[in-house]
Amino acid sequence: MRHVTILGATGSIGINTLDVIRRHPDRFSVYALTANANVDEMARLCLEFQPRVAVMADPSAAEKLAEALSSRCNTQVLGGPEALCEVASAAQADTVMAAIVGAAGLPPTLAAVGAGKRVLLANKEALVMSGRLFMDAVQASGAELLPIDSEHNAIFQCLPPSMARDMGAAGVRRILLTASGGPFRSHSAEALREVSPAQACAHPNWSMGQKISVDSATLMNKGLELIEACWLFNTVPDNIEVHVHPESIIHSMVEYLDGSVLAQLGSPDMRTPIANGLAWPERIDAGVAPLDLFALGKFHFERPDLTRFPCLRLAAEAFKAGGTAPAVLNAANEEAVAAFLAEQLCFADIPVVIERTLAAMPVMPADDFDTIFLQDQLARAKAQEQIRRQLV
Repeated sequence: MRHVTILGATGSIGINTLDVIRRHPDRFSVYALTANANVDEMARLCLEFQPRVAVMADPSAAEKLAEALSSRCNTQVLGGPEALCEVASAAQADTVMAAIVGAAGLPPTLAAVGAGKRVLLANKEALVMSGRLFMDAVQASGAELLPIDSEHNAIFQCLPPSMARDMGAAGVRRILLTASGGPFRSHSAEALREVSPAQACAHPNWSMGQKISVDSATLMNKGLELIEACWLFNTVPDNIEVHVHPESIIHSMVEYLDGSVLAQLGSPDMRTPIANGLAWPERIDAGVAPLDLFALGKFHFERPDLTRFPCLRLAAEAFKAGGTAPAVLNAANEEAVAAFLAEQLCFADIPVVIERTLAAMPVMPADDFDTIFLQDQLARAKAQEQIRRQLV
């Protein structure tokens, strides 16, 4: 029996994780659930799964949840960011699903790593921000880090487990990272200026939250995944080639020196990588529909257009710059996406804000987490300046 804490239980990854757990009550139990402020959904989940602890990052939401659960279940309700780290490192759980979106997920994910948990990493921003420090923490604590993003999980499945961080010993020539291309891959540069938040959040293949949907539409999601892959598999952007694959059936590939290319295929359903991480190295039913290759008929591949979608280029450049540059990239992107969703910024200006913020922020050594968190805050302020300039 594995005892699971889910950081970000009310988001799409959290809901899918609970669906897999629901199918295997003999294998998994829920120790703790966390969310930001969605009291109604959290109350429903607590009543069904009866976790020992529920945490709301928003303290006022925690008060409302405690009232909603009063006399209905024995779940202890806590509030605030510190409580997130507390449950992430609690001894009662051995597995932590890290699915809080954005930079907010870094502290509790680090707490889980520091406690030596099996960490199912669905929060790519945590690794983007703190790369080397994060991986050093994994090594020092003996934590078991398993990638849950469908692309990284696919790469993980295509590599010998004992050589997942040694590309040379595994005989790997390069990683082929697939991307759906998002809903606007055929749009002209002019048409991208007219994109609405509702259109950007309507992904053609995946059911995702607003932020990651916009990131997919700008290709920043692929840029963040490029950086994440470099840290997870101990490689560099030059050894990773992005392939736009609109069907989202081949989730990524690994090319070997002998000419072999191993690919992981599956329906675009996050329950597949989630089940892989929860039960690894075993395989369990995830409730995913079987793949019908006859119905699909054909696969298509395109090179990403870095002129219309420069976010992928910006991410590769930030990784090569090193230090705090990836943290600045991530902070600027989060602010720009939030402004776009609030209809304060044009879709096509998201990469403009990011590039100008990167240019305005000197790259510093990322030698400690305090520096990373400080640069994150400074970058957000600088990005807000750039957003205001775009509004003039």
